Amino acid sequence: MQSDLLCFELCEACGCEDGLWALRIGLFQWLCVNGAERVETLMSELLLLACVLLSWIITCQSGPWRPCTDLLPLDLLSRVLPVSSRAQDGIRMVQSRGARGFQFSGSPQLFSFPASQLFINCNFFPAEFSIVFTLKMPQMAPEKSEYIFTLLEGDSDEPLLGLRLSQNKFQFLQKGHSSRKRITFKAVGLDDNRWHTVVLAVTGRYTILTVDCGTPLELVLEKPFPDDLDTTDSTFFIASKRRWNGLFSGLLRQLVLLPGSDATSQICPSSEPRLSALSVPQALLHLPIKPSSTDLPLHPYEAEVRVTAGVSPPCSHSEEGQLWFNTLKKGLFLCDGIMWLTMLQVKEKLDYVEDHQDLFTNSETFDIEVFHIPSVGLFMATANRDSDLGSGIYKWTDGRFERYQNISTYDAQAWQYFTVGKKKFLVVANCRSKDAGDQEQSVIYKWSSRKLKFIRYQTLNTHSARDWEAFNIQEETFLAVANHRQGERNHNIDSVIYKWNPDTQFFEVNQTIPTTGAYDWEFFSIGPYYFLVVANTFNGRSTVIDSTIYIWLEGMFQPYQSITTFGAIDWEMFQIENRVFLAVANSQMLTEEGKILYSINSTIYELSMTSQTFIRFQDIETNSALDWEYFTVGDDKFLVVANSYDGSSYSLNSVIYRWQGYEGFIPVHRLSTNGCRDWEFFNTTDGSYLIYSSARAALSKVLKLRTV
Repeated sequence: MQSDLLCFELCEACGCEDGLWALRIGLFQWLCVNGAERVETLMSELLLLACVLLSWIITCQSGPWRPCTDLLPLDLLSRVLPVSSRAQDGIRMVQSRGARGFQFSGSPQLFSFPASQLFINCNFFPAEFSIVFTLKMPQMAPEKSEYIFTLLEGDSDEPLLGLRLSQNKFQFLQKGHSSRKRITFKAVGLDDNRWHTVVLAVTGRYTILTVDCGTPLELVLEKPFPDDLDTTDSTFFIASKRRWNGLFSGLLRQLVLLPGSDATSQICPSSEPRLSALSVPQALLHLPIKPSSTDLPLHPYEAEVRVTAGVSPPCSHSEEGQLWFNTLKKGLFLCDGIMWLTMLQVKEKLDYVEDHQDLFTNSETFDIEVFHIPSVGLFMATANRDSDLGSGIYKWTDGRFERYQNISTYDAQAWQYFTVGKKKFLVVANCRSKDAGDQEQSVIYKWSSRKLKFIRYQTLNTHSARDWEAFNIQEETFLAVANHRQGERNHNIDSVIYKWNPDTQFFEVNQTIPTTGAYDWEFFSIGPYYFLVVANTFNGRSTVIDSTIYIWLEGMFQPYQSITTFGAIDWEMFQIENRVFLAVANSQMLTEEGKILYSINSTIYELSMTSQTFIRFQDIETNSALDWEYFTVGDDKFLVVANSYDGSSYSLNSVIYRWQGYEGFIPVHRLSTNGCRDWEFFNTTDGSYLIYSSARAALSKVLKLRTV
């Protein structure tokens, strides 16, 4: 019984002692024995060899075969959602067009999970699978691409697998045996601001795309999808490719991986093909409960509406998303959880300006920065002269600014509020050092959502800094400092542009630009072009010098146009319809002969499309002008100037000018000020306001704009 002996030896060699496997071995031994007897009498010994091989394959396996993951729908989206309906920064639920979806705005690291959570039995991605997702995506810019999800290996930024969306294109990304592939479906029309449910099925050499249960689009690959795509140490990133660049900006309702089969037959046909569901997170399935009504049937409104004729209703987290129609102001407002935001309102016209609040500051104030922190409130930072008392931060409370936080500063000249992703920052331009003879340093402060205040984050060496300007170019964040002078006399020094490093999470020097007594930077863009203009004030002998406009080319700012200015302190860029303007605040004309004039022209320049340069549009006589502020009320456009000194007095009228088309800007309101240094315009639910700071007194004034 040669076959019986062979089967017994194989069993003994493989160590098959488990009861179940012993039973299986017994069956196969029986087959081998009977098969061998038939071979001896009927056929060749080839059948015996086949029995031996079959017995070895089955008995020597370590356990029963199982797939790498469950063959059920795997809800990828639910794995990155907060547990127990707990709020999480960077993700919010949005209801649109009768359905809910999630919008991602936080760090991509928050919305990731290891692939090992899915592939529990082995590390290989299934060779046949389908992916189902439902999204709502606004129209995308031609050059922009965003990721629905990616599977990344280790620290690599090249996806093993991913889905990418661009204007009118959908791409399936995969890693092949020797290269990375990109399968592109064109003219799919997913970025039309409507809900769509998409099934991508992959089997062998075929990739099939089905949109809204419509006609499938099929692409044939050169090679089949690999059956050995190793996911060891890999991570799923939902709505991104690990980086901020490419973060999905639309709404995502479902994202499901179905191993082993095409999901199309499970969700199609459907009565709502755009919202066909395979596995939607529970939080998205239930729309808000509407109160019952016996009079009229309820309609699927996106939010409840309140109609009032008096004081505005409360706006807190519980009212977030609700609408309020104000019959007095004839306007429609939306609660963002903190304040009522204007959605629609009858156009107002400025009637007059009245005194609203006297704000006593630590000392004379050179600059005011008004900013809003979502879900916290409206704030204002004052740049105060006195180094012993520091500078103040105020919060808008019950219609007034109240002191909120004090920060140590050293002859502060300006504040700038900005954000980097979810991070919120406030940077101060310190003109002096803490101790005489030390290096001057300006400081970046970061908002702490736990402590609800600004804390020191990064220190940068500056030279008599006068201004900071924050801006973004192609999803990168920059900070430009206006260095005024080094020591007491050297005004011809470099100002510096810093760039945010997402790896180190700090600002680093990106470019230096030679400036002459720089006082202000103003960033603006026109179409696809980015500009930065500096206000050069003094060269050590005269204030009659050139200020320069720079354009962003080849990754750096390069000179574009020079304009002669007279002690320039501020630039203000604004746009009226398709016309682009730049206004300069000229403070004084000091010639090399020593003659000083304070009552001089400040000038508004307009961009000429013919010459592609800024040309003189209007001269306005000012008295040592230190600031321009552009604002709108209803359909009217305004400029207000900070007049500070006429050669004999600091108590002057600062003037509001209104745009009159062909006539340019004409004076409409004269406001009494004392050493006016800065103007800021801001809106609240109670109306529009102007605030000015004084460089002569520890008093700033809030003025209310009364409208009709």
